[in-house]
Amino acid sequence: MPSTDRPGEPHPHRDGADTGLLTPVAAGSDAEECTGDRALVRALLDAETALARAQARTGLAPGAAAEAVTAAASDTGHFDPAGLAVRARAGGNPVIPLVADLTAAVRERAPDAAEFVHRGATSQDILDTALMLMASRTLVAVLADLDRAAGALQRLSEEHRDSPMAGRTLTQHAVPTTFGLKAAGWRSLVLDAHDRLAAVRSALPAQLGGAAGTLAAFHAFAEADGTAPADAGTHGDATGAGGDREETDPGIRLIAAFAAETGLAAPELPWHTLRAPVADLAGALAFTAGALGKIAVDVLVLSRTEIGEAGEAAGGGSSAMPHKANPVRAALVAAAARQVPALACILYGSLAAEDERPAGAWHAEWQPLRTALRLVAGAARDCAELAEGLRVDPARMRRNLDKTGGLVITERLAAVLAPALGRDEARRLVADAARRSADAPGGPQPALREALVATGLFSGERLRNLTDPTGYTGSAGALTDRALRRNPVISVEPDRARPSGKPEAEETP
Repeated sequence: MPSTDRPGEPHPHRDGADTGLLTPVAAGSDAEECTGDRALVRALLDAETALARAQARTGLAPGAAAEAVTAAASDTGHFDPAGLAVRARAGGNPVIPLVADLTAAVRERAPDAAEFVHRGATSQDILDTALMLMASRTLVAVLADLDRAAGALQRLSEEHRDSPMAGRTLTQHAVPTTFGLKAAGWRSLVLDAHDRLAAVRSALPAQLGGAAGTLAAFHAFAEADGTAPADAGTHGDATGAGGDREETDPGIRLIAAFAAETGLAAPELPWHTLRAPVADLAGALAFTAGALGKIAVDVLVLSRTEIGEAGEAAGGGSSAMPHKANPVRAALVAAAARQVPALACILYGSLAAEDERPAGAWHAEWQPLRTALRLVAGAARDCAELAEGLRVDPARMRRNLDKTGGLVITERLAAVLAPALGRDEARRLVADAARRSADAPGGPQPALREALVATGLFSGERLRNLTDPTGYTGSAGALTDRALRRNPVISVEPDRARPSGKPEAEETP
């Protein structure tokens, strides 16, 4: 049956809006607003506005034209994301129909200014810049939530600096540790993620290269307008005159002005097929997801019914079992941690981008990048809430620590016996005692003490201290103190990558 859709319009009975029903980790987060289709349209318009303003700043366009573009782009309500999406199929990206709509809107306001919309740029310049704006704005919320998580974990570390618990390796009780050290380790990962994301965000670049990365169109317009220096675009000589020529090159000057208008970094080169900025962002997002995932999976283990050492303050319910309080936030963070690395693989794969503009590699980045931003932002929010409300049960930790009946300190016993018996004999004696303890009355502890008494080396208070697992936490307290002295390396200015409608003070070209 043929479609009844009108060209360029969505089907009236089709609702393709993604409300986050299958991604609850991101639902309702600041990232959802920063990365939605309307936010992307806003970023695209900001990029177009920044381009017009940059050209005015560098003498490549009249100031009135830039103001007309800014005014026409100020109301995103005139630009329908659903309609743009359908029309994007014709040219393969949403910039082409958006430019058409923006040009029409500018023409209504100032007919003479319409020719300065998108002047000299290519679609990839605008979409890449918009995606960097979207990422920068999203990361503000992510970094704030990482700060929240780090603060909550610091408080937990300080409160439980010396709370002993069983250290677990390969699923089994190993030696004692402290919850303070575990939480300090979680905090260290959060700060690692914060520093990586902050560094990447500070370097997110604008994109401007024109059709094939040479900025040639801007030279042509400068020549036609009579604003280009006579030697613009020629090579510098071996004496270093090239640096002076850069300062007067219309394309180089425009890149700097464009980056300043967007609030993004100025790239050394157009990066149409040099996708390091996207790959660096992908790596930082994947690391952050994994770092938060480590915290989540630890909480999932500790909140098991048979362990019960920590848990969420308000767990989620079950549709079938009224008694359950599921660790929902931890589960959602863990789910995000399992998805983002796969998305990062797609973004890394797009590094292999052919020619001066790629077919397919660039297009493959868009949705994975947005999804990764959403998942990481949601995970950061949920991890902050998880840490702020985490219930810790030191008494349960101590009871669990005692479950092996002292076997968690066999490493210690072997170490203190070694000087007198030799390392091999000491290990043999402790291992034999541990094996016999399986069937010993009263559990392992009496058998271990009996083995120590038999050596004639220990008795009384010394014997009790040696077999007390809470006294074998090594440098846990000192390591916790050292970890808690660390603060984020990079602070973030929340107003970077502002909308172009709020420009910096004008500069004289």
